Amino acid sequence: MEWTAWFDAPEYELARQVLQRGIATIFFVAFLSCLNQFPALLGERGLLPVPDYVDSFRRRRRPSLFLWLYSDRLLRWVCWSGMAIAATIVAGLPQIGPPWLPMIAFLSLWLLYMSIVNVGQTFYGFGWEMLLLEAGFIVAFLGSDQTPPPRTILILLAWLLFRLEFGAGMIKIRGGSEWRDLTALYYHHETQPMPGPLSRQAHLLPKPLHRMEVLGNHFAQLVVPFFLFAPQPLASIAAGIVIFTQLWLVASGNFAWLNWMAILLAFAAISDPVAHAVLPVIPLDWHASGSGAGTGGAQTPVWWLAVVLAVTLLLLVLSYWPVRNLLQHRQLMNASFNRWQLGNTYGAFGTVTKMRIEIVVEGTLDAEPDDDSDWREYGFRGKPGDVRRLPRQWAPYHLRLDWLMWFLPLRTVHEEWFYAFLAKLLEADEPVLRLLRQDPFDGARPRWVRVHSYLYRFASRAEYRETGQRWIRTLLYEAIPPLSLPPGHRRR
Repeated sequence: MEWTAWFDAPEYELARQVLQRGIATIFFVAFLSCLNQFPALLGERGLLPVPDYVDSFRRRRRPSLFLWLYSDRLLRWVCWSGMAIAATIVAGLPQIGPPWLPMIAFLSLWLLYMSIVNVGQTFYGFGWEMLLLEAGFIVAFLGSDQTPPPRTILILLAWLLFRLEFGAGMIKIRGGSEWRDLTALYYHHETQPMPGPLSRQAHLLPKPLHRMEVLGNHFAQLVVPFFLFAPQPLASIAAGIVIFTQLWLVASGNFAWLNWMAILLAFAAISDPVAHAVLPVIPLDWHASGSGAGTGGAQTPVWWLAVVLAVTLLLLVLSYWPVRNLLQHRQLMNASFNRWQLGNTYGAFGTVTKMRIEIVVEGTLDAEPDDDSDWREYGFRGKPGDVRRLPRQWAPYHLRLDWLMWFLPLRTVHEEWFYAFLAKLLEADEPVLRLLRQDPFDGARPRWVRVHSYLYRFASRAEYRETGQRWIRTLLYEAIPPLSLPPGHRRR
């Protein structure tokens, strides 16, 4: 039916391929992260056990399989199922079939991962969780190889990217003065939650370049997003600017899959002709041959058109709340307005920490602890510790324990989960120790643990040449004095 031709966007096949396979890849990484970390952090014997959380609060406002039953075995089944479904999408198998097949695959990923996030408590309180959920829901309606990409879904994905970028830009302008006086990058590379291997080099760039970075960030987040909805090739150029700036963030830090999600969403605004003009290896005539949508411009089935338009209308209605939030002076950052985590508002780093305070955990085998005891430091995988160690690149994989450690000095070390963590170290709990890079006691149980607070800063080039240290650290104070397990304590 020719009257539906406006709905079809066959010139955005590259966008569909990248979005479906890319977001499925992020889901695979997210489920893998859960498989490796969730039982130790939130499992039956975790730091914040899900069964206790469910029994105490019964938060049934947000859906989760685990509100009715939780076990570590069921959690692992959910993770393996999510990884298997995501792998089939990356391989392109559901896309071969009718459009309802990739829809079911993505909605399954959405529901399974939402079940995890909604009982994840503080360990899953990050904006990229709801971003992945919302993107996964929208991408579910991109269709299959038998239908052209639906234009309204591509626009909704661009709208999601707009909220992500413009929301982050407005948070900064309304936040700390360092974003307005262009000094934010004097500090950010050094004080960000989890530096990467190039973060120190980025920090040591001349200050005029840091000011240019901030200006470029404001341009990319406050001006460029509006052009995502412009005619081609302006929309593709805007998307290219977003991709470029996000790649710089990937190179200079570890922000889980946040930056990779922005990169993937930017492809919703890149058309095949523009992509082919930049990289001729990208096909210009995706639909010139083959079956389904490629045979002479096959029409979208009416039933699929009705489904997509209904979803489009739903998401447009839900957009009222994030739009209202963007216009408010007291803008919320990373907030959901409904139980399904659709139509969210986003933002990051409204203020920049000026000093890096690190929490260092030590243990000793000595019976009577004092300053002369043999205190040994626990090593974390991602967060700074060893002053000579080069920070690693982890993103898009998410080290949840390391990220929460960064927040402790900004809030308080007297968090329930952190005391539970210290108790697990005293028990030499194997699942928790596997989350660390180094256990200084090789599985033995320390008699005491303590917590110190240190000021960290990147070493200058001269300091690095002289000492071999990438970090210079100064002891500030003892945050938690030596703790031990009570007599007769048994493992949980």
